[in-house]
Amino acid sequence: MTGSRPIEIPIFDLGRQNEKLIDGILNEIRKVVLSGRFILGEAVAELEERLGEMIGGRAIGVGSGTDALYLTIKALDIGAGDEVITSPFTFIAPIETILALGARPVFVDIDPITFNLNPDLIEERITERTRAILPIHLFGLPAAMEPIVSIARQHNLVVIEDCAQAFGARIGDQPVGGFGDAGCFSFFPTKILSCFGDGGMVIVRDPDRAERIRSLRVHGSRKKYYHEEIGVNSRLDALQARILLYKLNFVDEWIRRRREIADHYRKLLKGLPISLPVEPEGYYHVYHQFTIRSPRRDELKRHLAENGIGSTVYYPTPLHLQPVCKDLGYKPGDFPEAERACSEVLSLPIFPELTPREVERVASVLSSFDW
Repeated sequence: MTGSRPIEIPIFDLGRQNEKLIDGILNEIRKVVLSGRFILGEAVAELEERLGEMIGGRAIGVGSGTDALYLTIKALDIGAGDEVITSPFTFIAPIETILALGARPVFVDIDPITFNLNPDLIEERITERTRAILPIHLFGLPAAMEPIVSIARQHNLVVIEDCAQAFGARIGDQPVGGFGDAGCFSFFPTKILSCFGDGGMVIVRDPDRAERIRSLRVHGSRKKYYHEEIGVNSRLDALQARILLYKLNFVDEWIRRRREIADHYRKLLKGLPISLPVEPEGYYHVYHQFTIRSPRRDELKRHLAENGIGSTVYYPTPLHLQPVCKDLGYKPGDFPEAERACSEVLSLPIFPELTPREVERVASVLSSFDW
């Protein structure tokens, strides 16, 4: 961009975290290398036990957050002719997994304050083909799970939580992933709890569903070389599991730090003509992103870049207007809040190692914008 200078404060910097953890992580990797066991094994089983106890359910380690969604939907026998209600304002993964299994995503507009699925609009979208509701806990804020689960139970639907951006978030004392029939997590490197590549986890409460997902992740096999159905190769590596187990020792502190940064931003940005993230009473936001909104979003993004500050738009195009969804028959104007959010949202730098001085610099540059 003409006139911009090199980014001095990035939107995210994993290098700072890795520098602090490198000795401990290398020691964990060494254990796996010396064991010679790289696929599943004790490390994955230990991580599954820890997260299952933490969230409440049976945990199954898989290859990615996208695989977690895919295997869950498949294990629920959702496919051709079925409908899944979800949000048009999120990453593509929930939609591509629904479509890949032959089902149809049915979108419901978002709450403009939380950016999450608006529960007041769900029931009007339920048909005789609806099988599931798939809420996304976007940017680290839990979706409104009490009304969503209540609606699902009234209509005999399953609830699949997309928790990719919200590890550690909760409503009251219940962590996300423990409200519905299944919770799907991603450990992609930018996530709250992350590994050194792709990784994911499914949390389910039904033991039969858990066993089916375990089978599906290893080519549809419960017994070696005997295959009951077509599965996939989606196993969490032992190396990634060891890294995740080590990082679990620090994740509460990282979340606490993200919340401190969010509070700092709020105090410094109060009074500017922008909308700031909310945290409803009883909700525990983990601030995977600190996302503001303004009708002048693109100008603000340029202004930040010109002053060496990174920012990102999550997400510039709603899913119902993506080319991959063109055959679903949606058109501009169908989900006005999601469309407006896509034109106004801007995520600011936030990660545990971001310093108070850097937060103040970001706020100062925003304040200096020609409002």
